[in-house]
Amino acid sequence: MRTGEAGGVDMTFSVHGRRVGELPAEVTGFVGRSAELATVERLLTQARLVTLTGPGGVGKTRIALRTVAGMRERYPDGVFLVELSALPEPELLPRAVCAALGIVDQTARPPLDFLTEYLADRTALLVLDTCEHLVDACAMLADLLLRDAPGIGILATSRQPLDVPGEHTLVIPPLPVQDEGPDGVGAVALFAQRASAVLPGFALGDGNRADVLALCRRLDGIPLAIELATVRLRALPLDQLVARLEDRFRLLTGGRRTALPRHQTLRTTIGWSHELCTAEERLLWARLSVFAGSFDLTAVERVCAGGELAAGTVLEQLIGLVDKSVVLRVDSEDARTRYRLLDTIREYGGEWLEQTGEEAAVRHRHLAHYRAMAGEFRTRFATDAQLPLFRALGPELENLRAALRFQIDSSTDPDQALSFCTDLWAFWVCSGLHAEGRHWIDLALAEQPAPTAARSLALSLGAQLSLFAGDHDGALPGLLEALAIAERLDDDRLRLHAHHFLTLAAGWRGDYEQVEAHTQKIFEYLRPGEDPVSDGLMMAHWALKHVTTDRPDKGVEICDAHLAVLAAEPDECWLRGFLLLVKAQAQFALGQYQEASLTARQSLRLRTELGDRTGQAYALEVLAWVAAAEGRHRRAAWLLGAAAALWERSGLPLSGAVELHGPHDTAVRLIVAALGEPLRAECHRQGASCEPERAVELALSEADTPQPVPSGPESSGPEQPARAPGPDLLTRREREVAALVAQGMSNRQVAELLVISKRTADAHVEHILAKLGFSSRTEIAAAVARSQVVEDSV
Repeated sequence: MRTGEAGGVDMTFSVHGRRVGELPAEVTGFVGRSAELATVERLLTQARLVTLTGPGGVGKTRIALRTVAGMRERYPDGVFLVELSALPEPELLPRAVCAALGIVDQTARPPLDFLTEYLADRTALLVLDTCEHLVDACAMLADLLLRDAPGIGILATSRQPLDVPGEHTLVIPPLPVQDEGPDGVGAVALFAQRASAVLPGFALGDGNRADVLALCRRLDGIPLAIELATVRLRALPLDQLVARLEDRFRLLTGGRRTALPRHQTLRTTIGWSHELCTAEERLLWARLSVFAGSFDLTAVERVCAGGELAAGTVLEQLIGLVDKSVVLRVDSEDARTRYRLLDTIREYGGEWLEQTGEEAAVRHRHLAHYRAMAGEFRTRFATDAQLPLFRALGPELENLRAALRFQIDSSTDPDQALSFCTDLWAFWVCSGLHAEGRHWIDLALAEQPAPTAARSLALSLGAQLSLFAGDHDGALPGLLEALAIAERLDDDRLRLHAHHFLTLAAGWRGDYEQVEAHTQKIFEYLRPGEDPVSDGLMMAHWALKHVTTDRPDKGVEICDAHLAVLAAEPDECWLRGFLLLVKAQAQFALGQYQEASLTARQSLRLRTELGDRTGQAYALEVLAWVAAAEGRHRRAAWLLGAAAALWERSGLPLSGAVELHGPHDTAVRLIVAALGEPLRAECHRQGASCEPERAVELALSEADTPQPVPSGPESSGPEQPARAPGPDLLTRREREVAALVAQGMSNRQVAELLVISKRTADAHVEHILAKLGFSSRTEIAAAVARSQVVEDSV
């Protein structure tokens, strides 16, 4: 996952080592295609929907990405890649597009409505890649966006057109195979380039040109087929490679020179690669087809080992498939190696797996692996392991979806599907994927109408996801049914969950009589320490109840008491961030503005570590309220603008909670009275235009205006905090730690202020000393002082 300037992790998960929606860097050279590139670019200037069609392996995706990489200036709101090959559900298409855009639909509205409203006044280009298995859903989405979002363009790749009014299609042909002339534009050039990567020193010349031409003709100029064939040069000389390939095709065509259909040419080439693999490699290839998207070695060993494929040999066979270009290695930004299969390679492996008769067994192992990951995250959610486990789950979203779909479709015990969904509840909440979590819970609930404990818990947790989406009334039926089942089963734990979220629903509706009634039930069934996650949530909501009923001092007391409980797990982020946010609201209500600002910034740091956009928006809101009350009206205005931009990305402002709109409205009135509407609007616009990472960094720096935070001695200004030297050497967090060390703080005090563990603070100080070549904390303080003197003198 990508670490942003503010030291946190972006909420949109990484796919194949980059953030969802970002265009991938080219890892191999691009050959020819100048005519196709020019045509695609011209079509995009004439039409808003262009679809590139053609058989698998012909290069549709590469052409699309190469074209749009040079068109960013035409789309000021961005160019976004939406990868669809691993998406199992047509219903998830709008959410996949939202994820690519960096927005999360946390509203109760239909996701298509949310997406269309977000894009209505933007100018952006969506690249919908690999649409053929979702062609109806893609067609409906494209048709809707063409009508309701006039600034949006769509470039689709598919094996068949979308058949939408206004669609322009371009058939992507194979690369030309030329006998003479400029080989730099066709199949021969591609072969030469890839062959030189396989065999250093390979060069196209008079002695081998005829063989290369023959091979490229036999492969119909299909890029993927050519790339697969060149891998065999490691084992075979070029002339033998051509002869063996020709023999294979002669068998398929009965000795005639008639070319096979192009899709059959590719399948035949893949099949030839398959036959050249060892028996163990072929078995691993087949089993790998159950993965959706990318996967890591641990998953491969747990899912694919067994029977004829011994666990100790899996890595060896995987390396063999990587060497043969069957499996692609993907190095992610966190230095963890992941792997993936191209779609056509996966399809071939899937067909082979079906023929082996062990597909169900392998899919059950796939399910067991991802259920175990979900279960570990649930059981260790309130511990120091929370953040690393969350980051490990992020890249697995596509596999989690595949496992959920298989669990729902195949389980003879519908409670198992419900349990899987509820194990992932914390993942949906932390990632902001409330609507998707509700989608899977609803699918599982449809399979289990019986009044079981699993159904009751799923109804309660699903209702909580609806509450955070602002659907307060819609959550009530599920909660009431959950409570009825709990009473029927005489289960206090289930009663506790139902009453807890009924309390939250009532509070956000402003029905404090019901809040009081359900709160009494909560304390009747509460067993402190039995469920740390529920304990933390209930304490935060109980404290918030006191804030909104004129007992903010009690709210601070409750938050501090439970933060003390969490002190045993100092690296836990989500619950601490939630409690700190409520505490900041309580301090604000008490008029303790300096304390509220510090507490809100602590919450903001923790929510940023998780990439929690909703949590960031809440923290920015509170910081804005504080700034307005302190008379820092420009800061308040831009902070509200930054929060508004995050709410727009994530759904309903303040989750639709009426009890939170009072402070917001008061802040706006103070800002307008002090600045006037034109200046307020301009400051708001500046804040809204900040990227989330920059907005967080500026908020943490106490900036009064959304100007870039200085990173060198040429910058100055009274609003900027002291910074450590060496901005090119130290990370943002290390500069922050250095500045606190310069103030005389111990490592423990630094840890407490930044809400990190002491061992993390120790590690930061050690890194600072090593990077700057210092041996003592005194040298850090002196360097910070020198840096500040230089800045103040400019």
